[in-house]
Amino acid sequence: MADFAIETQGLSKRFRSQLAVDGIDLAVPAGAVFGFLGPNGSGKTTTIRMLLGLVAASSGSARVLGTEMPGGVGRVLPRVGALVEGPAFSPFLSGEANLRRFDAADRGAPGRSRGARVAAALDRVGLSHAAGKKVHAYSLGMKQRLGLANALLMPRDLLVLDEPTNGLDPQGTREVRGLIRSLADDGTTVFVSSHLLAEVEQICSHLAVMRAGRLVAQGTLDEFRSAGDASVRVQTPDPEAARAVLAGLGLELEQAAGADAAAPPPGGALVVARLDERPPETVVAALVAAGVRVRGFEAAHASLEQRFVDLTGEGFDVVQ
Repeated sequence: MADFAIETQGLSKRFRSQLAVDGIDLAVPAGAVFGFLGPNGSGKTTTIRMLLGLVAASSGSARVLGTEMPGGVGRVLPRVGALVEGPAFSPFLSGEANLRRFDAADRGAPGRSRGARVAAALDRVGLSHAAGKKVHAYSLGMKQRLGLANALLMPRDLLVLDEPTNGLDPQGTREVRGLIRSLADDGTTVFVSSHLLAEVEQICSHLAVMRAGRLVAQGTLDEFRSAGDASVRVQTPDPEAARAVLAGLGLELEQAAGADAAAPPPGGALVVARLDERPPETVVAALVAAGVRVRGFEAAHASLEQRFVDLTGEGFDVVQ
């Protein structure tokens, strides 16, 4: 297996005067659950459509599962399951009948085992009970599940999911999250495009962030978590003395939430400062040596949410 399931170099797409995707270099490791993030309109779906050979790139190159696209689309797509821009089904056919039609259109899908594959796919996404129900009576979340079932009818080396939890209730969201993890455990590379930061943070091993058509960051989840400014948070009944010690160490003080409250919190006031490269334990030692009563101490990097806001200039929906 190639080291990367998806690789692009200088991949760009222009629609007349609009540069929708601007020279991106993606590297999606084989076997990863890769989160592809960015605000609406940042170029995520256009990128996916180029990767799948649905639209031609204006410049640059893309390799999917080790094969140049779109030239190798006939060899690549049978190994790829995709749910892009919401599923489209025949509304007056049942969920099972829809999946049978899609499976029959796949030249590599053996007809003898079609019924078993359709039943297994419906069971895997929790739709066995609604297999005979007409799709026009499905909720948005059920249609989304049916789209996932369609992507799973045959074994796949790569699964591309565009907003896979769209329309799902919390229980359905948890089930899809577990499904993605199980697919990754089986060796499938999962490429998830989303604007739901909380979901991506719980399932992804790697991330990339788009902004206005450009790739502004990519790496492992741990690298994203450790990037950005770090800070120390000291809870103490001696806030003025703590501020003096931190300032004496050359640390930039920040305003803590609730610092202007009339009554300090039960454990004392919270003092916050930006942390430089020094080890956090040296800050604790300096506070204790100065006689500051430390009742709580935390050293942490900026939240993942703040990291994305810094990269994109826009907020993300972090509500599950």
